[in-house]
Amino acid sequence: MLIARIVCGAVACSTIMLSVGPVHAQDYPVRPVRILTAEPGGGNDFLARVVSPRLATALGQQVIVDNRASAAVGPLGAIASADGYTLIVGGGTFQSVPILEKAQYDPVKSFVGVSQLERSPNVLVVNPSFPVNSVKDLIAVAKAKPGTLNYGSGGAGGSLHLSAEMFKIAVGVDIVRVPYKSTGPALIGLLGNEVQLAFSTAGGAMPHIRSGKLKALAVTSAEPTALVPGVPTMIASGVPGFELETIGFMLAPLNTPVSVINRLNREVVQIMSLPEVKAQMIIGGSEAVSSTPAQIIAKLAEADARARKLYKAIGLTN
Repeated sequence: MLIARIVCGAVACSTIMLSVGPVHAQDYPVRPVRILTAEPGGGNDFLARVVSPRLATALGQQVIVDNRASAAVGPLGAIASADGYTLIVGGGTFQSVPILEKAQYDPVKSFVGVSQLERSPNVLVVNPSFPVNSVKDLIAVAKAKPGTLNYGSGGAGGSLHLSAEMFKIAVGVDIVRVPYKSTGPALIGLLGNEVQLAFSTAGGAMPHIRSGKLKALAVTSAEPTALVPGVPTMIASGVPGFELETIGFMLAPLNTPVSVINRLNREVVQIMSLPEVKAQMIIGGSEAVSSTPAQIIAKLAEADARARKLYKAIGLTN
């Protein structure tokens, strides 16, 4: 068959190739589709459950959310059949695991993109009793008292940990990490004055910001965001080039047919543009977005390169 394809005429070969795509597009899907994602109750699970019922309606098939341990999602997705019946909804842990430890997948090379689904900046917050009102104030205090300010963060290598380490490098201050099990306990530590500052997700910080229990100094997105209204960016606060967002995305195993990826992308883009989805995502603390398959892979590749450089600088590489 391989020899026949090589020696066939150009017109005939084109005809053969053109006939493949529409068949896949017309036939898919003929059975339930599975979305692999992290544990119930987390951000990726929330995202998968926003998308899954609407994708089921669009595809005319059941879409099942299959929750697994965060570190298991990538390996399972990478070895799944490349037929469009296993999809992956991932985020920060999916990206960081292969950098921090030996993993059986590469977040870029083992998958093909479907679409970006969400983005959310991190927000720099302090306890209201801490006498700073801006990033400039914080830098001044940190430089005047090196090694005395503590920041709280969840797991090593996560977006919130990286934000703090990026801040330290960018402005040249010595602040000390106090590790917590996750972001929730880190914010509780900040509320109780165990630490002086933290980077948090917008969704995690906003209830405390609204109640006045935490004070927001800046967001890590390139532009101001409605998720944390009235708060300046790190760039506008005097930290040039400081941009870091948490993103959520949908991928499929490498070699999934292009026609299937295009169908999925078309449906997901429409889903993420729905007003009720946008509203639901804002309540959850992020902004609904979408992309082409190529755009999300390019974004993941850029994020991977940036993270590896930063991890090396702070001694976190495997």
